[in-house]
Amino acid sequence: MISKIEIGSLAEELELKVGDKILKINGKTPLDIIDLSFLMAEEEIELLIEHADGEREIIAFEKDVDEELGAEFESAVFDGVRRCKNHCVFCFVDMIAPNMRKTLNIKDDDYRLSFLFGNFITLTNLTAKDFRRIKKYHLSPLFVSIHAMNPELRAKMLRTPLGAKINSQLDELEKAGVKYHTQVVLCKDLNDDAELDFTIAEILKRRPHAQSLAIVPVGVTKYRRDKFLLQQFDKASAEKVIEQVERWQQKARAEFGRTFIYLGDEFYLMAEKELPPVEFYDDFPQIENGIGMTRNFIEELGTGNLELGKNLIIDVISGTSFAKVLKKLVDVPNVRILPVENKFFGSKVNVSGLLTGGDIINALRGGERDLILIPATALKSGEEIFLDDVTLDDLRKIFAPAQVLPIHDGAEFRKVLEGKF
Repeated sequence: MISKIEIGSLAEELELKVGDKILKINGKTPLDIIDLSFLMAEEEIELLIEHADGEREIIAFEKDVDEELGAEFESAVFDGVRRCKNHCVFCFVDMIAPNMRKTLNIKDDDYRLSFLFGNFITLTNLTAKDFRRIKKYHLSPLFVSIHAMNPELRAKMLRTPLGAKINSQLDELEKAGVKYHTQVVLCKDLNDDAELDFTIAEILKRRPHAQSLAIVPVGVTKYRRDKFLLQQFDKASAEKVIEQVERWQQKARAEFGRTFIYLGDEFYLMAEKELPPVEFYDDFPQIENGIGMTRNFIEELGTGNLELGKNLIIDVISGTSFAKVLKKLVDVPNVRILPVENKFFGSKVNVSGLLTGGDIINALRGGERDLILIPATALKSGEEIFLDDVTLDDLRKIFAPAQVLPIHDGAEFRKVLEGKF
């Protein structure tokens, strides 16, 4: 279903409308926007359209080979998102609050979303047909959740015997010429220590198909009911992980000039250790996974002295972990860094991206300010709504006349503080 028509596009010229459905392209039914892109690459096109009123119409036309349709769709996949059949011991979806919006309960394991948007997949839900399609369209790179290269341990963590097939599945991707980025959700006393060393060593052997390895700490909310014991990292154990991984990072940089293995920012914040320099993150291959986001923010903010552009009282909302970094970076009169305790998911969840509107509202009550800055990562992508369905407009109404602005990066943060908004 078409959700948007670009102005001046081929779709507009063909008089397609929002709400129209594309049923077939040259007699073939597209499964997703990948199919659609390949089918629309022809010069002669015949579309079977179903309009919002149910009427069907065939539209035939000629176009340039590289001319795009210029339409956006309700979903990137037209035959439904592939759901994850695993029951991973650390699954965050199983730890969210009850009665939240349905989309938050969707556990996807869809290789198409991995290729299009960088979603991580386990490979356990792929069929032989899926592998053939990945090869046919050369869907590369993909993003693969590894967690452990020990087959038995991986099967235990994913709670499926299919988890033990990781080596043969990676072999299959490599035969198809597919590159991939990898991730480990690290759980204390489960897949760390010697198991982590083994996983890193095995992934390094798979270069150059393996492009990077991100290691992030497991997160646990107060809503977790799983009886499988999960241990979280503390300051001492986070320091130990950093020291262990640093040895591998130094080895990788010495051998092929890239760090390759990257730790989630939370490890450094937990251990209260300095973040690695910007060059250590290479080209930030997993920044969408939160890897290096703090260092990138610091670099974008810049090192010059900050001077307020206007005489304003500014409250800056942050998760409790990042607030410590911000307080060191911003020592400016009238700018207050407010660490917000995550009471919605539990105080152990301390990242800014999981803050809810309700917790932000409670943290701001009882004070006066001219401007409120909130982390854009706390909002649903492309929308102005928090995880608890509180909207940005709700905050603006409650705290008017103060302005409420979402901040996307360090450069934008600096501009706002300097009055350029």
